[in-house]
Parts: sequence; C-alpha cells; structure tokens
Amino acid sequence: MAKSIKHSSMWDSVLELTKSAQDSGSESLPWAIQLYSSLTSAGVPLPSPELADLLVSHICWDNNVPIAWKFLDMALMMKIVPPTIVLALLSKRVVPVRRLHPAAFRLYMELLKRHAFSLSPYVNSPDYEKIMKSIDDVLHLSQIFGLGNPEPGILLVLFILSIVWQLLDASLDDERLLELTPEKKSRWLAMPDDMDVDCHDNFDEKRSENRDSMYKSNTIMAIQLVGEYLKNKDTSRILFLARRNLPSHWDYFLSNIRVLAAKSSILRNMKDITPEGLLQLTSDTRRLLHRLCKANPQQQLHAVLSLGGQMISAGQCHGISRSALWLPFDIFLEDSLDASQVAATSAVEVLTGLVKALRAINQASWHDTFLALWIAALRLVQRERDPSEGPAPPLDTCLCMLLSVTTLAIWHIVDEEETSLINNADCSSTNQKKEKQVPGRCRKDLVSSLQQLGDNEGLLSPPLSVVQVANQAVAKAMMCLSGPAIGSGYLDCVSLNDMPVHCSGNMRHLIVEACIARNLLDTSAYMWPGYVKGRANQLPRNPVVQMPGWSSFMKGGPLTLAMVNALVASPASSLAEIEKVFEITINGSDDEKLSAAAIFCGASLTRGWNIQEHIMVLITKMLQPPVPIDHTGSESHLIRYAPFLNALLIGISSAECVQIFSLHGVVPSLAGTLMPICEVFGSCAPTFSWTLPSGEEISSYGIFSNAFTLLLKLWRFDRPPIEHVNGDVAPVGSQLTPEYLLLVRNAQLASYANTLKDKNKNMKLTKHATPTSLEPIFMDIFPNLKRWYRQHQECIASTLSALVNGSPVHQTVEGLLNMMFKKANRGGGGQPLSTTSGSTNSSGSAVEEVPLQLQLPAWDILEATPFVLDAGLTACAHGRLSPRELVTGLKDLADFLPASMVTIVSYLSAEVTRGIWKPASMNGTDWPSPGAYLSTVEQQIKKILAGTGVEVPSLSAGSSPTTLPLPLAALVSLTITYKLDKASERLLFMIGPALDSLAAGCPWPCMLIISSLWAQKVKRWSDFLIFSASRTVFHHNNDAVHQLLRICFNSTLGINSSLTSSCGGVGALLGHGFGSHYTGGMSPVAPGILYLRFHRTLRNVTFVTEEILVLLMRAVKDIATRGGGGLATDRTGRRKTKLGMRYGQVSLTGALLHVKVAASLGASLVWVAGGLSLVQSLIKETLPSWFLSSQGAEDGDLLIAMLRGYALAYFAVLSGTFAWGIDSVAAASKRRRNILRTHLEFVASAVDGKISLGCDSTTWRAYVSGFVSLMVGCTPTWMLEVDVEVLKRVSKGLRKWNEDELALALLAISGVDAMGAAAELIVDAKF
Repeated sequence: MAKSIKHSSMWDSVLELTKSAQDSGSESLPWAIQLYSSLTSAGVPLPSPELADLLVSHICWDNNVPIAWKFLDMALMMKIVPPTIVLALLSKRVVPVRRLHPAAFRLYMELLKRHAFSLSPYVNSPDYEKIMKSIDDVLHLSQIFGLGNPEPGILLVLFILSIVWQLLDASLDDERLLELTPEKKSRWLAMPDDMDVDCHDNFDEKRSENRDSMYKSNTIMAIQLVGEYLKNKDTSRILFLARRNLPSHWDYFLSNIRVLAAKSSILRNMKDITPEGLLQLTSDTRRLLHRLCKANPQQQLHAVLSLGGQMISAGQCHGISRSALWLPFDIFLEDSLDASQVAATSAVEVLTGLVKALRAINQASWHDTFLALWIAALRLVQRERDPSEGPAPPLDTCLCMLLSVTTLAIWHIVDEEETSLINNADCSSTNQKKEKQVPGRCRKDLVSSLQQLGDNEGLLSPPLSVVQVANQAVAKAMMCLSGPAIGSGYLDCVSLNDMPVHCSGNMRHLIVEACIARNLLDTSAYMWPGYVKGRANQLPRNPVVQMPGWSSFMKGGPLTLAMVNALVASPASSLAEIEKVFEITINGSDDEKLSAAAIFCGASLTRGWNIQEHIMVLITKMLQPPVPIDHTGSESHLIRYAPFLNALLIGISSAECVQIFSLHGVVPSLAGTLMPICEVFGSCAPTFSWTLPSGEEISSYGIFSNAFTLLLKLWRFDRPPIEHVNGDVAPVGSQLTPEYLLLVRNAQLASYANTLKDKNKNMKLTKHATPTSLEPIFMDIFPNLKRWYRQHQECIASTLSALVNGSPVHQTVEGLLNMMFKKANRGGGGQPLSTTSGSTNSSGSAVEEVPLQLQLPAWDILEATPFVLDAGLTACAHGRLSPRELVTGLKDLADFLPASMVTIVSYLSAEVTRGIWKPASMNGTDWPSPGAYLSTVEQQIKKILAGTGVEVPSLSAGSSPTTLPLPLAALVSLTITYKLDKASERLLFMIGPALDSLAAGCPWPCMLIISSLWAQKVKRWSDFLIFSASRTVFHHNNDAVHQLLRICFNSTLGINSSLTSSCGGVGALLGHGFGSHYTGGMSPVAPGILYLRFHRTLRNVTFVTEEILVLLMRAVKDIATRGGGGLATDRTGRRKTKLGMRYGQVSLTGALLHVKVAASLGASLVWVAGGLSLVQSLIKETLPSWFLSSQGAEDGDLLIAMLRGYALAYFAVLSGTFAWGIDSVAAASKRRRNILRTHLEFVASAVDGKISLGCDSTTWRAYVSGFVSLMVGCTPTWMLEVDVEVLKRVSKGLRKWNEDELALALLAISGVDAMGAAAELIVDAKF
C-alpha cells in the first residue's frame, strides 16, 4: 500500500511540475531535464509508458495548448516516453475528434512523420515486449483482429496496419465516403469513452474562416501519410505481411483504399500522389517481398550461381529444351496405362494435383501448362495407336486418359479458380450474377492452348478406330454453323462415305467436343480459324429414312433389337441420353432392363468420353437396386434382380472396363456394391437358377462367380503372396485390401454432400447421382466374405491346419475330390484319392453321394477348396495322380464353381513361395513343353533389351532350363486349357496378372517358359507375352535395375553413350511403345517403358530410390563436365578448362535447365515406383542419410557441388509436390505436416551446427537455399504446416549465410504465427 501511495505521489509531482512549467511559460528543455532527473532519482525506468499516458491525458483536452505539445515533443526527443505508446494513445484520443481539434490532429500527424518510420529503436529496446503489450491494452488490437495473446512482432504489424487504416478511414469520413465502404463505418474512429464532445478548443479552432482550410489540409496530409506508409521500405513490407496473413482484414482495408481512389476529390487534385499511384502501391509486390509468391526460383538460383562467367559445358545435352520440364506428365500418363494397376484414387484427382504442381515449379502460365498437358496426352495416344495385341488393349484407356481424365482435371482447375473469383466478388461486389459470367484466367488460357494445339499436326492424327468419330465431330461443327437447316438426327442417318473430302477430323476436334460437353468451351470454338475446313452446303441433304440410333431413341423410338444393337455399338453423346436409358432400368420391364444394361456396358462405357464419369456412377447405382415395394420375406431383394445384375457384372468385367473404373476413382464404390451381391448369391444353394430371354440358364453359382472374381480384381488379387513372407519392402499396391477399399468408399460418401454442392455451380450432374445409401459399410456386415478373406490370408501365411474327420467341411472336401478325380479313383490298382493324400481310403459310398453333398452354397465350396487343392497337389507329387489328371480335376472344379479359380490361384501361388515342392519337368510328356519356342523368346528378349545394355541370362547356362515349381506348373497348365471365348477371358483376366507376378518372382527362366507356352497357344499375343517376360530380367538382378535407370537418365538428358541416342527428351525416354513394327521382329524398347512396366513388382523400392539419388548426382557431374569446355571451378574459384568440347558452350541457364530435368525425372521415377510412402521415406530418411554421409564430397569442384545441391532441392520439392500436392486439396496432403516438420528440423539442426554433416558444405548450402527458395516461390501452403520455431531456426541460419531476403521470405509466407518474426527481421535487417 505504501509503495502504491508513493508511486501515486510521484506522478502527482510530475503533473505539478508540468503544470507549473506550463503556467510559467518555461522552455521545454529545462522542463524535460528536470523531469528526467526526478524520474531517474525515483528509480523509474525510462522510457516510461506511464509518463506517456500521463502527458497525453494532460493534453486531452483540458491543456490542449502549444506549450503542452512542446513538452510532449521534447519528452519524445529525449526518449523519456516511448514514441509508439504516445502515438497509440494519441491515435485513440485525437483522430476520432479531429473535427473538433484539427490542430491537434495536425500535430499528431507531424509526430507520426517524425517517429513512426524509425522502427529499429523500438524493436531492439529491452522494453519492446512490455511496450507492445501496452499498445495492445490501449488499442485492443488482438481483440479487433481476433488474435489471442499475440507476440510483440505480431502486435507491431497490427499497430502499423491500424494507424494506416485509421488515417484512411479518417480521410474517407472527411469526404463523407465511409458509407460507400463494405463495413459502412470505421472500426477506428469511435469516440473515447471519457470524451466530452461539447468541450471547447483553446485554440479557437472553430472560426469558420480557418476551419475548412485546416480540415482540407489535414485530409491531404492524412492521405500523404497513407501513401508514405505504403512507400516506405520497412512499413510497406510489414503491411505486405498483413496483406498475406490477414486476408479478410486486408480485403476490407483494400476496399476502403479503392473507394478513396475512386471517389475522393481531394486525392484527384493532389500532385504528389494520384489515385492510380495509390492503388499501385497496394499491389506492387516488386517493392515489397519480391521473393514471395511471384518470385522465380530459377532466377534466384541464377543469382547465386553467378561465378564470374556465365558459360558451362552442355556436354551431350544440347537436345533438351524447356518442353522437357513437363516430362512428369508423360511419365504419369504412361504409367496409368498399366493394366495390372487398379487404384483406389481417381487419376483425375492425381492429375489435377500434378498439373498444379508442375505449373508452380516451372513458374509457367496456365496456357503453357495446359498446352504441355494436351501434348503429353496426345503423345500417349500416338505411342499406342498401333499396339501389339494382348489381353488388355491399351488404346481405349489412352483415349480415356486424353478425352475424359485430362479434360476433367482441367475442369477441376478452372472451376476452382472461378469459384474463388465468385467468392471474392461476393465480398466486394453486389452484382454477383455479373461476376459469375466473367471467365477466369484459366478458362481463357485453356482456349488459347487449344487454339495453339492445332499447330501440332503430327500429334493430331487419329488412330484408325476413332477416325469416324473425329469426322463426326467435324460434321457436327459444320452442322452447328449451318443453323437449323440440318436436323439433329443427321449424324445417326448419314453415311460417312457421303461426307465431303474436307470433312476430316483429328484429335483436336475430339478434345474440343469433350471440353464443350463439360462447359469448358462453347460452340464458338467451331469458328476458330481453320477448325472447320468444309462448308455447310457441302453436307448431304437430310436422309429420308430415320435410322436406329440415339437421336431416334430420344424422339421416342421403341427399344427394338435393332435399336438396342445400335445404342450398344455407338456411345451416348449427352447426359440426357444416358439418363433416359437409366430410367428404363427403374421403370422398364425385365427384358427392357436387360437391354438397358447392355447399352450401359457397351460403347457408352468404353468410348463415351464426354459423359464417362456419369455412366460409371449410374452403373454403380444400378448394382444396388432399390427394395421393391411389394418385397416380402427374409430373402434378399437382390435375388429378384439376378438376371439384370448378371448382365451388368459381365458387361463391366473386361480389362479395359476395370481400368476405366480405376482411372475415374470408382473402384471403392464399385467394391462396396459388389460385396452385398457376393454375400447374398454366395449364400444361395445352386438350385437357384434363372432363364434369360436368349434361353441361356444362369445359376446362383454363375452370378456369384461373376461378382466375386470382379471384386477380387479390384483389390489387387494378382499380388504375389511372397510379399507377406519376405523381409523386403512390399510393392505399393499391397494396401488395396477389401478393408482399405471400404474405408475409401466410406470417406467418399462422407464428403459427398459438399462435393455435390461445389460441383453444381458449373458442372451439371446427373439427377440420379445421389447414392442409394450414405451409410458406411464394413467387412463385419458380410460374415461369409469376412470368413473367406480370413481363410485366404491364413493360406498365404502358413500351411493348412488339420481337417477334422466327419466335419461338414471334410464331407464337402470328399465330395469335391470324388467329383474332380473320379476317373483316377475308379482306375485299377490304386487307392482312391482322399483328404489324407493316400494314407487312408475314402468311403465307398462317397462317389454315389457327390451330387447331394455338393448342393451347397458357394461359400461352403470355397471354404473346402484349399483342402482339395492340397490333397490333389500332394497326390500328384507322390505319383498317385498324373499331371493330366490333376489339371483336368482343377478344370472340373473351376467349371463347377468358376469362383473357385480365385482360391486355386491363391493357394498354388502361396505354395510356390514356400519352396517345398519338387520341380516339374516341362518335357511335353507329363507337363506341356515350350519346345523350340523357348530359344526364340530368349532371342526376342535380347532385342527388346538391346538399348539398355542389360545382359540377358543364357538358357544354356542352367542345368535344367525347362522346369517349373510343381504348383506353378499346375497353374500354367490349367490356364492354357481354356479357350479364348468371352466367358474364359473374364477368368483369364483375373488369373493372368497373378500368374505374371508369381512367375516374375520365381527363378529364371520360369517366366520365359510360361510366356513360351502361352505364345504357342495364342500366337497373336506373342509380342505382348515376350515383352512381359523381358521384364523379369530386372527382378533377379539389381545391377540390371541400376543399368536401366542409368540409361533412363542418359537418354532423357541426351548424354552420349554407345547405346543411346543423344537427342534426349521425352522421345528418347519413352519412345513409341513396343511391338513387331520393324523388319526382323521385336525392336529395342525405350528404357522408360521398361521401367514403367516392371517397377510395381519390385519388392525393394528403397533400393530404387537410393540408385536414383546416386544417378542424379552422377548426371549433374556429366552436365557440368561431360564433353569438356565448361565452367568447372576449383575451390579457389578458378576455372578449369578442358579441351575437346564437341557441342560448344551454353549458358548457365541451360545447365540449370538440365539439372532441373534430371531432378524431375528422378522425382517422377520415385513417385510412380513407391507413391506417397516412398516419397515420404525419401524426404524423411534417404536424403538426411545422404547428407550425413561423405557422398559427393570427393570431387572438389565448386560448381559441381553447387549444382548438386540445387538438383537435390528440386528433387526433394518435386517429389513432395507429386505426392502431397502444392495445396491442401488432396487427401495425401494431410500426411505432409509431420514429414516436413521432421525434415526441416533436420535442416535447422544442421544449420545450427548441432549435426555434423559429411557432404560437401557447398552442396549443403545450395540445397538449403534452393529448397527454401522453391518452397517460398512454389509451395507457400507447406510453410503454414511447419512449427514456427523450426522456421525461425532455419531463417536464422540463412541470415548467417547472408541470405537475409530469403530468410525474410520464409517467415513472411509462414502464417500469422511467423508474421511477428518476419516483421522484426524487416526492421532489424539492412536490405
């Protein structure tokens, strides 16, 4: 209490001293000296916030006289009071009453000019934190801006923004313009609570002859101060921090600036600042933080790399151009063609993220980005325009990628931008409808990219199978330009043979139609120069006869057989057409529903590119038919729809259909619809049967098998079971289990409502898109499927457990054995086959009871199948069953229940990996023989791999080249017993990938033997099968993988070798596919194609990452030195000149281009090989390990070391953008935070000196600078997810390297929490 009284007494004495000096007219300096002496003797720390409050309160308003202001000014000059608190107090007390006290307002602004722009003394003051807290107490900044307990630096930003904003609002209020602002009032001009509005001014300021003039001059000065804040080096950068990190508040501030610029008469008449200049100051980022969003990382790297000269040897890299920077597009698109790949994530989603990432990294316009994407997709089609025939024709998939997936990805980007524009316009514009009609930059650049695409005639030539469709697109354009003279059913009726010569279309016409269908373009595209070369009057007249087709169907034509055939053969062109067919599946007769199912699964599914995503949604919904109103009983309503469901299941089971479902991300939803069908029909006895209109009879076994085998294709059933028992890293596809698919499906449904709401803005969705149920489903709902899946996993993990005699399963096993091997059981001399594998006899009555024993649900048959297979395989191994009898029995089992083929493949594959069976001799007697074809396959494989330098193991080197493990021999022998009809193709499509994966993991030459056997059976598949066999060379030899990766780098970069072309680029990496297109059989296959077709079966993908890292570093050295004559520098900075330069010198820009291409290649190869998990392992583990080691420190060349650092920076950031995206849209972005934090903690610790690095210090510094520069310029969203303290440590390390601006840029983009540190750095650093 005594201390408080003493404190109060002291301030009373200060006030008396001030009043006494004021009354006596004393000079301000003696007053200040006396005051200083009194305060220091009393132990008051100076400058004193309490004194500031006292002096301002003294002035306002009882002592608003000149001498009081002089005292305050002297106190500021002698640093007795903190200027920032004085300004804060005055801004609160003076500005709201500036009309009553214009002179005080003028003096306040004079003080601002003197003290507001010298920020360094405040920030470096020991009382900095206390002072900023006092300012917050005065102005309530944290409350106004909605920030809880901000640190001092953040308060500094808020304080500066509030001062400028208050001056701005005061200027608007002086001209009565505040009502035109979005908030209609000012948050800064409220009267203080203790203000007496009726008080009198001691200056007699209300004299009318002076008042108006002073008001105007004050407004002019306030506007000048606003401009000065926006011009000043430090305050403008601090305001930019507010603009970036407080966007909602900045938008209101900017709106007020715009009102002032548009409406202020005073501003228009000012000479030192104009409305346009004021607006420019709020948007001119060049004057602010030029390293932020608009900065070009490559230019930053150029600045760092300027080592006296600007020349460096290009070696053999002269064929690379900037177009090679878009190489990841080609790699992703080509990788998506792999028929063995089934993905849970939509390729549209992945491609959308990739487009954004590459545009950001390449600092390109949307025009260039879209053009590069179209060209890459067209190259994909051209590579597969004449593919070798195989079980999965790739052309339809290529066209799907070009015309559906690519178009949808662009639609998402355009829609995202325009939605953002609309939302922003809602905040500042009352005419929302008008704003929605204005296209964004993306849409405009899309149009220009498609117009320029017409210059690439070599890529636009359509494959033979789509020539007619392309011609129809041109005819449609001509018809549209002709007006109403030609009917809408014209294209259904006219023969293309009657078309004029000039009516020939190309791939651009199909792309434009796909864009028009998705509202990305309108029909004004038909008027582009050169788009339509024919004339409307060249078209034949309307035919008299109306032909069956979509036009006649939409006009009410009956669903006759001819009509159905026409609709099946030609794709629907509009959503309305396919919706009408869907309504038939709801309201039509049973026969009409079957016809509708056939139409859906016909050309509309595989080639209905403009509406493909809708078709798949509707098919998925059709597989979940509603419960009929009249349905009663406990039996599932699905049984009632059996023929209809079976038609759909058969229609979508082909390889190309499954791949199309996969590309559109519908696999999880499709799996969720198949599980109930499997559960229901797998529980029915085989006595359930239905007769189709064709007279064919189907049973519950058939429907179950069709659904079950299709389900198994969706969760990567083909994966070799060896991944479950070996110690290597499993391939990426391993996580596609039924549980995982259901989790994805449930997540998709959970976000359905928001997705639908967003998409309805611009893109029309089918009115039937609403899912049948939004409830999540889990494996527990399907007990039979869950029980089978558990048994499936147990069979893979270990041998079968003992079978209990007399149990229901045992009886089923006995019945199946008797059915399968009845001839062997009835043969003379031997014991009948039983579950005990020959140790005991089965009962004699078993054979007679087989028909009765096997009248069981399919689930029961599947449960018994592993025991049957074990008994049969064991009997064959012991000679009690011949190979022919074993294979015949397996075929009988598969014919009896086709779904049992799943268990046959699973069990035999697992037994192969156990390695306990003796080899089977493929000699043509016991087992089929590959014969002389084996050596032919070997020679063809050598031709395929000729361009890689990889050595193919010789068959003559082995002692027994024609043996297979017994289970594998049985499996391949079973497959070649099938004829290639439609029914068998569905089974073979499931077996083929599994057999391929299994054989690839077996010793050489197992895959050659299998390929030879199949090539003999189906000669037209020979090229495909031989190519598949060639991939196994890399499974057994890590040196071969290294060699292939090396050739990939050399080919892409154009580095000369005896094996590859020196042209470089996409063509050298991916070539033109494979096949017998040259005289003499197979030709060498491009190295990139080989890599993309075998990487999924690699079991140690970490090895690939490490090899790519090594090869990237080697490529950088080749770029700098190969061919000689470059700017290679020693540690003293002197150039080391080499002779013999072959292609001359190119600029450092060219060298960096090649480094970036090499890094993008490496990042792409890592990403496609291992996806998200491998990229995260790269950034979290592989790269830190590399830096800790001594790798790369032995060259002693400064430039090479620096280039390596930048290459690693590009490599890391590109890999991250591919996996996570540059924003937070993709689901994978949720995994980014932890990995980034870990990596940047490593960087910060190394920069702090807490970690000792083994790599070259120049490489490390270049890596950190490059990595941070790329994140600042390309992925600013990432920084919002990193702990601020870690970022501060990295920023501090950059400042030690004199990278002040980069250190500032890093903090400036890292969110509100880092804004304070950025502001303090602005004030403290000398830029």
